[in-house]
Amino acid sequence: MALHRTNGELFIERRSIIDSVFNSFGKNDHASRVLRRGRRFSRITKHKLSRWIFILTALLSILLTFYGLKMFFQAKMESKFSTVPIHMQERNLQDNVMRSNDGNISKENIVVSDVGNIPKQKRRKHYPCEVGFLDSVDGFIEPKDFMNFVQFSLDYVDHEERTSKNDLFEHRFGGHQTWEERENSFYAKNQTLHCGFVKGPVGHPSIGFDVNEKDKTYMHRCKVVVSSCIFGSSDFLRRPTSRLISQYSKDNICFVMFLDDQTLSKLTSEGNNPDEKGNIGLWKIVVVKNLPYKDMRRTGKVPKFLSHRLFPNSRYSIWLDSKTRLNSDPMLIIEYFLWRRKAEYAISNHYDRHNVLEEVLQNKRLNKYNHTAIDEQFNFYLSDGLPKVDPLMPNDPLPSYVPEGSFIIRAHTPMSNLFSCLWFNEVDRFTSRDQLSFAYTYLKLRRMNPERPFHLYMFKDCERRALVKLFQHRTLSAPPNIA
Repeated sequence: MALHRTNGELFIERRSIIDSVFNSFGKNDHASRVLRRGRRFSRITKHKLSRWIFILTALLSILLTFYGLKMFFQAKMESKFSTVPIHMQERNLQDNVMRSNDGNISKENIVVSDVGNIPKQKRRKHYPCEVGFLDSVDGFIEPKDFMNFVQFSLDYVDHEERTSKNDLFEHRFGGHQTWEERENSFYAKNQTLHCGFVKGPVGHPSIGFDVNEKDKTYMHRCKVVVSSCIFGSSDFLRRPTSRLISQYSKDNICFVMFLDDQTLSKLTSEGNNPDEKGNIGLWKIVVVKNLPYKDMRRTGKVPKFLSHRLFPNSRYSIWLDSKTRLNSDPMLIIEYFLWRRKAEYAISNHYDRHNVLEEVLQNKRLNKYNHTAIDEQFNFYLSDGLPKVDPLMPNDPLPSYVPEGSFIIRAHTPMSNLFSCLWFNEVDRFTSRDQLSFAYTYLKLRRMNPERPFHLYMFKDCERRALVKLFQHRTLSAPPNIA
């Protein structure tokens, strides 16, 4: 077989292979023509393929160049018109609260501009951390001096009459609290205050949040309560992890899930049928009729804040948002966060945000509520003593002015009940975003009662994550109209 040299390398000459093909065809003219056409077709195909590869490579290079230039100019524009850093926003906003010569805050309105919204950042991962629970609940005894907190008597406004014959009386579940009544309600003293469940005049329709007498009797017997709610079919039913809860807690704690008819129907269609005792797993199902608010989020604040009113004989309560599942024994939780800390109220700090301005901006960025209503609420809180925020200094007296809020542990003491009523009244009067009103309510209560301490313990968010498992909501309600 003949060889020839090409570019210094030796290759087997293809012509010798072709000759063998000729021999197989008998070296006729037809075979020769077919072979020549094949060679020309091969050369043409290779040429076209090379040209297409070149064209595609050029197009790809142009696209990459265009995209790179676009990103460059976009970065330049963002650097030119970038939003003010969060700590500068806080400082500028606080500086806009002008004080007169006598030290009083002026009535100048402050609007948190949408332009100053917090830029969207990459989500950080958050992890649970160890909680030093006792090994078991065996031999649990409430400390003798635990309930030795500030003592006073609270009564609640039960009904309201029309203010005048000509008034068009509009019934409200939270009542019609005047500004003077609101101010006086912050004093830790014997008093009667608004705290939901306010009836209208005789003959007026029900106040709302109605439960049947059988369920009401059951709730009045509860001494320790774990409660949650689902309204508007917004979540799946999350059952507490039974194997992690002691038999003592199962026998002595009321696990109550509040539902409306719509949610119960949805859960039943999914196979979650209450048994003959009205239970689904550990949850005792209590169906609520005549919901007091059109806003399901606001309706959910009733069992969240007013457990001392729904369970008037209970000593302790634990609240779980419906998006969470309890993975710990409730009695161990009460021992660790209340008895051991000598606290009457425990709630976790937020995992990312620690001052109210950050929460305001986040709520507006995500369109959680009407922007004008959020601005009015925040502006009022600033004018009424919500302190300035220095991002370089820790919050005092709390580690965070923004709670996570989905997990609350309470002893039903007078101060704890008063704080819960005050916080609920802020949600009823302003927006349903309770994280906006937490710090203001707590700080004002402390400020107006310097000699009557409220023992609130704010624990780490990682501890909350060790006790409950967080899920996503089933569906997200349509955001409210934005002004």
